Amino acid sequence: MKRSSFMKLLGTGALISVIGLRSFAKEMEAIPEQEAPMPLLFIGHGSPMNAIEDNSFTRMLKGLGKTIPKPKAIMSVSAHWLTKGTYVCGVDKPKLIYDFYGFPEKLSQVKYPCGGSPKFAKEVMDLANQNPLGWDESWGLDHGTWSVMRHIYPNADIPVFQLSIDYNNGLGYHFEIGKVLRELRNKGVLVIGSGNLVHNLIKMDFQNLDGEPYDWAVQFDAYVKARLENRNFKALINYQQIGSAANKAHPTNDHYLPMLYVLGMCDKNEPLEFIFEGYQGRSVSMRCFKVG
Repeated sequence: MKRSSFMKLLGTGALISVIGLRSFAKEMEAIPEQEAPMPLLFIGHGSPMNAIEDNSFTRMLKGLGKTIPKPKAIMSVSAHWLTKGTYVCGVDKPKLIYDFYGFPEKLSQVKYPCGGSPKFAKEVMDLANQNPLGWDESWGLDHGTWSVMRHIYPNADIPVFQLSIDYNNGLGYHFEIGKVLRELRNKGVLVIGSGNLVHNLIKMDFQNLDGEPYDWAVQFDAYVKARLENRNFKALINYQQIGSAANKAHPTNDHYLPMLYVLGMCDKNEPLEFIFEGYQGRSVSMRCFKVG
């Protein structure tokens, strides 16, 4: 999806109503905590074609759902829902958004008939407290979410809802939102950040998807990996300070931001496991990791 298409989404405020947090307190049913927090996932989703292809990445996703506890609901923070302000989508039956162009028609015929979760969406609003969020019923699931979900949970039997990314706010803001929503993990919600740790569509080689990655792509991917291993989250929040490699890896940072929500929700003492690594089109890192 082009940057221009992303930015069109920033004008959808008229379709979104901001709901007062206090009104939710009366509507909320208590959601019990579970014994152990749900893990966190960051998925480098890559090309929309991964939704329908059989490759090493999608085979990893197919096995992933069998290795983690079954969640009560899934909250996805996708690189493809950018807004002014932060919103949570609270529809019962989320529509699928085919937010791409120039791909085979069969990709636009994919279905993923999962339910939404207004109950957990309201819990997000409640947890936000002093960071008021907006309530949305115009969105659904974009391809950053459904292209991943259909492999991890092919039966579509778990409710899925999305949290938007406030594209007008600084990098630290996204990390802080993750921190205030950390309690979701104790209530059985699996949180997934869906983006890419290197994402430069301008440099992407669509004719050579399996080609050797650019040196700067490898350099930046290694930079992020090392700081994840060392739990140096401050450096990852301030990644743009490293200069040229960062600028090439992310001409725009929409695909980087979902990771910051994941990092905000994790404990620095939790195990972090890289569950996939690789590149598509020489300029997109497919690195994925699991926390917890």
